[in-house]
Amino acid sequence: MKKQIAVLLLNIAILSCNSKQTTPIIHVKYPETKTVDTIDTYFDETVKDPYRWLEDDRSAETEAWVKAQNATTFSYLKQIPFRDALKSRLSKLWNYEKISAPFTEGDYTYFFKNDGLQNQYVIYRFEKNKAQSSATVFLDPNTFSKDGTVALDDISFSKNGKILAYSISESGSDWRKILVMDVEQKTLLEDTLVNVKFTKISWYKNEGFYYSSYDKPKGSALSAKTDQHKVYYHKLGTPQDGDTLIYGGTPEQKHRYIYATVTEDNAYLAVMPSVSTSGNKLLLKDLSQPNSAWITIINNTHSDTRIIDNKGSKLFLVTNLNAPNKKVVAVNLTNPSPEHWEDVIPETEHVLSVAKSGNYLMAVYMVDALSKVKQYDYNGKLIRTLALPGLGTANGFGAKKEDTVDYFTFTNYNTPSSIFKLDLETGQTKLHWKPKIVFNSADFESKQVFFSSKDGTKIPMMITHKKGLNLNGKNPTILYGYGGFNVSLNPSFGITNAVWMEQGGILAVPNLRGGGEYGKKWHLAGTKLQKQNVFDDFIAAAEYLIANNYTSSQYLALKGGSNGGLLVGAVMTQRPELAKVALPAVGVLDMLRYHTFTAGAGWAYDYGTAQDSKEMFSYLKQYSPLHNVNSNTNYPATLIVTGDHDDRVVPAHSFKFAAELQNKQAGDLPILIRIETDAGHGAGTPVSKIIDQYADVFGFTLFNMGFEALPEFKD
Repeated sequence: MKKQIAVLLLNIAILSCNSKQTTPIIHVKYPETKTVDTIDTYFDETVKDPYRWLEDDRSAETEAWVKAQNATTFSYLKQIPFRDALKSRLSKLWNYEKISAPFTEGDYTYFFKNDGLQNQYVIYRFEKNKAQSSATVFLDPNTFSKDGTVALDDISFSKNGKILAYSISESGSDWRKILVMDVEQKTLLEDTLVNVKFTKISWYKNEGFYYSSYDKPKGSALSAKTDQHKVYYHKLGTPQDGDTLIYGGTPEQKHRYIYATVTEDNAYLAVMPSVSTSGNKLLLKDLSQPNSAWITIINNTHSDTRIIDNKGSKLFLVTNLNAPNKKVVAVNLTNPSPEHWEDVIPETEHVLSVAKSGNYLMAVYMVDALSKVKQYDYNGKLIRTLALPGLGTANGFGAKKEDTVDYFTFTNYNTPSSIFKLDLETGQTKLHWKPKIVFNSADFESKQVFFSSKDGTKIPMMITHKKGLNLNGKNPTILYGYGGFNVSLNPSFGITNAVWMEQGGILAVPNLRGGGEYGKKWHLAGTKLQKQNVFDDFIAAAEYLIANNYTSSQYLALKGGSNGGLLVGAVMTQRPELAKVALPAVGVLDMLRYHTFTAGAGWAYDYGTAQDSKEMFSYLKQYSPLHNVNSNTNYPATLIVTGDHDDRVVPAHSFKFAAELQNKQAGDLPILIRIETDAGHGAGTPVSKIIDQYADVFGFTLFNMGFEALPEFKD
């Protein structure tokens, strides 16, 4: 029952002048998507799943469907008259040098650098007592593959800095390989470790390192369930099949995620087992004693607690145990249970994150999603409040104990990230590096507003656009949201957002419940049976923008990825008239089955599962985007984006949602799905693919808002 639709856009205002033209009709004929008679039963209620077959990512039928959908989508996109102009502008603005803060390992100082349009960042190095201008290439991930789809994921140096272990991702998959390199000779030392997933690489002295992984699942490596994480120790020069299992793998130690880290002084191994994306146990092992027993710091997963540092047997932890906004505590290993903890940096009204920085602790507070940084000593004495360049986000502290300087980055929505050098003893900061980019930040402004959600809760939102904006309700606007997993959306510059704003576009980013901007209570207010709060917050943000004439439904696009893709899917099905365009990317869209794929069961802390209870099942079904697409409904123009190697939120979510929308769309606006090949959930995606994707996303958005041309680009 697929339909031919005609996208008829008449009397379209050209952005660059006041004349009107008629946009050509683009006819869309959707590929046939077969249905099957799959039915599931939940608490005596039956639920049809007609597109279940699209979950098989290894089948020839699914492959053919993907090719057919992409052919339809790209046939449509190539007819957008300004698609190439957007790609050209994205490429030009992207083409500036970008570097990271320097860091020292052994005899060398390293930094990451991208000349402009390189698909992956390159690692450079120079002798630590020489100038950065003497740096040469150390490791170039652009040589890993011709198309940039093999990406560097993580790096970890041995304690003396003479050996590097680094992980790579292929085609965007979360499965990793670990390679080991001699840093002087730049040669590989041993066989590659394979089938590694969700891991840190943490060295013990110069002898070997700890890492985490799952057993490779039966069936599809990209979609089959993985739910028992294990920690291993790899001794240099030995084969992987001889690696020692350190923690996990037994019924009493079954956890979905376990991360391991060695303290900087090589004294202790800390493991943080968890069953979901929130909450962890914390155990320590004394590495100076062979076969030492585990020391339990926390034996449940009711809080988020991690080790910052240690001084001998005294640990420093950051925790939200009995402190929803987090605090720093000192723990003596002779009495490590929480009742013996001592506050070092007490909880405040603002959410705290902490990093060690030389012999100090850097406390970064979120004040309405904006950074405020305070420097403390290990006794909890306030040394100073750092002077930041403005209102925005500060990141990057982490100097080693012997260091007397540290580096941090500062950015906001209209200011590209710059690097600042901090003297830890005097507190003096100076600019270390500023990008040379053909974007004039002074032409744009960003402000924070607060609006009321459906239940009266005040929600902050950053709105960024060109100065002198005419509030006439006709400004193309992207409303971007996330609202989950304790993730905070802090102001940061993005090249794609800059190009959008150059076209007269508005970027609006609300800090929805479910995020971490106001601590654990804010997070919990957007989880499980309170998840609708997140959607209500997003809807209220859109209504605020419309009521205050920033935009109108005709010029509004909803955008989000992953959990944000769920957000867009839920809001567009609950309020299909609210926006003209919907842009759900790599979204969690089948809320009844998400937990059956890869590590999805670990998201139950935020979502709950359909098996938990009849109440939870009914609640999930009530907002699950896939299960709330209705016939005789005019849905927004929708461009769904996913990757064929996404093994975090498997592409079946997007496949099934696209098929259902295409089948039931009553209006004339297109429902398309753009499936990136050799790409995953987003991390490590080559620059060339990102530019292509955003040219398509912005082109689709503006075209369906009625724009037929773009303004002249002015550098």
